[in-house]
Amino acid sequence: MPENQLPAAEPLPDPGDGTPPLDSAFGWVVVVGAFFNLMLSIGTTTTYGVYLQHYKLVEFPNASASLLSWIGTFQFSAMCFAGIGVGVLCEHVDTRLLSLCGAILSGLALIIASFCNAPWKLLLTQGLLYGAGGSLLYITGLTLPPQWFGKYRALATGIAIAGSGIGGLWLSFATNAMITHIGRKWALRATGLIVIGVCGATSLLMRMRFQPAKRKQIIEFAVLRDTRFAMLFFAALFGSSGFYIPFFFMPSYSEVVLGRNSAWGTNVSSIMNGAGIFGRVAMGLIGDKVGSLNTLLVTTLISCLSILVLWLPFSGFGPFLASAVIFGLCSGAIVSLIPVITANIFGVERLPSIIGLLMLAYMTGGLISSPPAGAMLDKYGHGTSFSSIIIYDGVFLAASTICDIFLRIYISRKPWKKV
Repeated sequence: MPENQLPAAEPLPDPGDGTPPLDSAFGWVVVVGAFFNLMLSIGTTTTYGVYLQHYKLVEFPNASASLLSWIGTFQFSAMCFAGIGVGVLCEHVDTRLLSLCGAILSGLALIIASFCNAPWKLLLTQGLLYGAGGSLLYITGLTLPPQWFGKYRALATGIAIAGSGIGGLWLSFATNAMITHIGRKWALRATGLIVIGVCGATSLLMRMRFQPAKRKQIIEFAVLRDTRFAMLFFAALFGSSGFYIPFFFMPSYSEVVLGRNSAWGTNVSSIMNGAGIFGRVAMGLIGDKVGSLNTLLVTTLISCLSILVLWLPFSGFGPFLASAVIFGLCSGAIVSLIPVITANIFGVERLPSIIGLLMLAYMTGGLISSPPAGAMLDKYGHGTSFSSIIIYDGVFLAASTICDIFLRIYISRKPWKKV
């Protein structure tokens, strides 16, 4: 074994100290809590496309698309950057307390944002502050389900992360309806109160299966020198870069290019999130059968093809809708299977801190995706031609697929092996 590589993860035996066994009934209770955490933390983030459409077309028509895109990017990037510390905290602080703090902070951020009337203020509140609070919900929801399962690890994680799709689905319609009937400010206040109430209640369910052994180092730097981690890191970086561009810009595309009314922006966002609900659960089932890495590789490739083969060359509604459905169905694996693959490679004891490190990849992916895409739309597309950002998105997804292939070959060169 190379000197800079950690040993492969072995199944963790159930200790005789009262720790619940793998695949126990309470594990599904934790999945319920994680489901609601992710439903509102990531669901709110993926629904930002509805706010972006309102900001660009109604409230801040003179602001650049790039500036307004930064609000949504800051949400996710702050969530990922703070997640580095949250991953470490999960190994030292009661995750129920962390989840409760996340519910209060992220909910208050949205309420404070409702009093802001300038894009830079929204960057700080709806973007940065919400992301910091959301990271406490996101990391606990992402890392706890894999700890409780062995045989059904990918399925349980997929069900939990399907909450983000369900959140994006109903929040898209709810947000659009609230903006239309009670205004953007009250839409933010109502969403903030929902986050505090729901996630505050479900924080009681967010319990770790076991307390990891204390380590001398806060961050296990040996992981950073592991070739498998590097490949997984770049797969996550490029995959996350390609993940958010369609969610942010397909709603606007339906109105600007296809000539649909403003309600279609919400419809497109909901269609993608709805497909993602089914996709996350289905990919979890498939991952448990044929291997999570095998599943991620194929679904990332299909996501790439849906962008470059269906969305790019055609300007009709049919191919666009097919692209949105296929992308929504398959792209969720980029989010749902990375924690499972990480647990399978490195073990569940180190999962929170390693996922925290992988948040750097997601943060970087967020920073180099939507804001540059918004700038491309302004500079090269003059606000109406989306070809440059579609190609930009497709390149990221292709790069993620290549990283998945290299990782798959590095782990095993047997093509039919479950990996």
